Amino acid sequence: MTGYAIETKTVNEAVSGGGLLVVAQWEARAGEADRVAEILSRFLPKAQREPGAELFLISRAKDNPAQFLFYELFRDEAAFKAHQESDHFKTYIAGQALPLLARRERMQYGLI
Repeated sequence: MTGYAIETKTVNEAVSGGGLLVVAQWEARAGEADRVAEILSRFLPKAQREPGAELFLISRAKDNPAQFLFYELFRDEAAFKAHQESDHFKTYIAGQALPLLARRERMQYGLI
């Protein structure tokens, strides 16, 4: 699972305007990791195309494939709220992936 929300900007350009950084860590329940990965592979391209998403990455741990790391940079709080209200978030994340998790942590940061 790789990719950026941007195709025409560098990472430096994406972060230069500030924004809201969201970092999330997930751990799938036993036996559900591949199913979570499959759901995320359908979700990611849609999230990356959101107008307020400056950078959107999802990674899977090499040592423990049940663990996932999200690195999401949104233009602002309104863009993050729109992300959470999108059809693809409600369908893939809230509706399908979250019930398969043993653990979910999320932190928000401002860029300096």
